Amino acid sequence: MNPRSKGFFICLIVYLLAFLASLCFFKITPVNHQWMSILAGHIGATLVIFIFSSIFKNSSLYDPFWSIAPFPIVIYIAFWPISNSISLEKIIIVLLPVLFWSYRLTHNWACHWEGMDMEDWRYIELKKQFSKNSYLIDLFGIHIYPTLQVNICLFPLYYLLSVNSSEVSIFLYLTSIFTFLAVILEKKADDQMRIFKSKKENLNITMQEGLWKYSRHPNYLGEALFWWGLYLMTLSTDIHLWWLFLCPMTMTLMFILKTCSMMDQRSLAKRIDYQDYMNKTSQFFLWFPSNKKTSERNSY
Repeated sequence: MNPRSKGFFICLIVYLLAFLASLCFFKITPVNHQWMSILAGHIGATLVIFIFSSIFKNSSLYDPFWSIAPFPIVIYIAFWPISNSISLEKIIIVLLPVLFWSYRLTHNWACHWEGMDMEDWRYIELKKQFSKNSYLIDLFGIHIYPTLQVNICLFPLYYLLSVNSSEVSIFLYLTSIFTFLAVILEKKADDQMRIFKSKKENLNITMQEGLWKYSRHPNYLGEALFWWGLYLMTLSTDIHLWWLFLCPMTMTLMFILKTCSMMDQRSLAKRIDYQDYMNKTSQFFLWFPSNKKTSERNSY
């Protein structure tokens, strides 16, 4: 068995164990609230993955959990709602963009993951930066925090699929299309980058074509818009749930303040043309490139 196949086999076994653990945590939750039970199961599965990440000394074992975990959660609240009202039309409208997003991200991970010897450079840097507390950083920063972030951003769907029993409106269709298009934006950005990197002449050169001409991180923009799409689908059925905007907002801030900044700093160290690219290109949102001088910083 080659390293890549071995890595996928280990990941499969770990995730099956994590799923069983999530069911146990779900059952033993003392709080009589559907979403709190889901949160307990979500965290329980995360702890199992963390244990095996520590055993294999590779935190990237957690990576596909980001896109795999949401789908069974959404399936559960859709077919076992607390309202006892099941609308197949609503379920299909909501599940299609979620399934598309889950499949695309998981497939993207599978195409690039080389096995247990490959770990995300961001995890390595975080653990080095906090070497004295690397165990805590690994547990809470790399495993628990992303799980809580995803759980928070899935929360609007709890109201949309489990609590709300209203009929499907044209606005739900429109927001579902918006959510689907957000995933397409993310996919298009990733495809453009993959093609660019596949050409040897582009080694150590910054991608400045296609969507990347208008944003330094259009893939993360698409990801953030997906989570806003889940919120908008919920809002389309009940305007009183406006306050749930806090859920996708936390995800957006994570990308802008942390993820994109880490990517920018790494690119600055690797590519001599990246400073000029930063000066003229929006960090996150799609916008026309400016003509700023090298000494100036872009702060979109």
